Amino acid sequence: MSSSTTTRQALTMREAILDGMREEMRRDESVLLIGQDLRAFEGPLKSTEGLWEEFGDARVVETPICESSATSMGVGAAVVGMRPIVEIMFSDLMPIVATPVIQLAANLRFMTAGVGRVPMVIRTRGGDGPYRAHPQNYEALFTHSPGLTVVVPSNARDAKGLIKSAIRFEDPVLFIENIFLYNAYRMEVGGEDELVPLGRAAIAREGRDATVVTYGRSVRTAQTAAQQLAREGIELEVLDLRTVAPLDDEAILASVARTRRLIVVHEAWATGGIGAEVISRVTRSGAALEHPPILLGAPDVPVPWAEPLRDSLLPTAAGIAAAARQAVGAEAAAP
Repeated sequence: MSSSTTTRQALTMREAILDGMREEMRRDESVLLIGQDLRAFEGPLKSTEGLWEEFGDARVVETPICESSATSMGVGAAVVGMRPIVEIMFSDLMPIVATPVIQLAANLRFMTAGVGRVPMVIRTRGGDGPYRAHPQNYEALFTHSPGLTVVVPSNARDAKGLIKSAIRFEDPVLFIENIFLYNAYRMEVGGEDELVPLGRAAIAREGRDATVVTYGRSVRTAQTAAQQLAREGIELEVLDLRTVAPLDDEAILASVARTRRLIVVHEAWATGGIGAEVISRVTRSGAALEHPPILLGAPDVPVPWAEPLRDSLLPTAAGIAAAARQAVGAEAAAP
């Protein structure tokens, strides 16, 4: 499955991330995996498929069912010169590892005046998906922690380039893979030398009438809404954050300056989430907006398992389209 610098393959997000990890493990012997069920079981949703067969017990380390101890093991390995990738099965479990991630990994560079570094990746998967499980989104909890980079890719190409950059980074990275996107779509990915920089957003769709700032699965939802609105003469610009900590303020403000309208969308809870922070930064910048910012996120309840309830809580293309019509003053144009 490994790509060369010249060959491009159409891969799912899961396959693209595996491809990037495999390339980095071949390139650097200090890269290793730590977590539960990584060998014969091949990780949750086949997230480590084929890696144990190639790299063996020394590089694919299975741990007991104790996420906190596995993460602490990763911190220790990183401090002594390794580059561990710690597997946390699903993002619902991330609060369990808050202490080693926030108090140890993210803080160490600050507590040692830059001498100590923790080059580790905490890899997990979550959000709404076809398996109707593990829907809770805790990324905002970790973006509140200085020293921690938080990545949420929306497509296979970015996912591969971002996992490679995360593995090479000198500080801890939380890498969240959306379950809905895991095996749903294929796209061509880059080769071994093609990295996607951390902390840089990307324009997923150009537009002139309003900016939708989003990440993860909601990027596709926003693109669907933009296609619908284009038939009405409304052009949405969709900005894919890719990294939600640190935020790419320059890209956000540049897009809003062009469109003068802001809509922020994510599946995570609206209260205290990434969207609220984006809106805060835009308004504090003094940006001249022609309509108050609009935030679409989940309400303040746990995301339920039951499909009808869950679907009524998460942002939809229809909801984004309605928000865009409101922002541009075109509610009457709704079909």
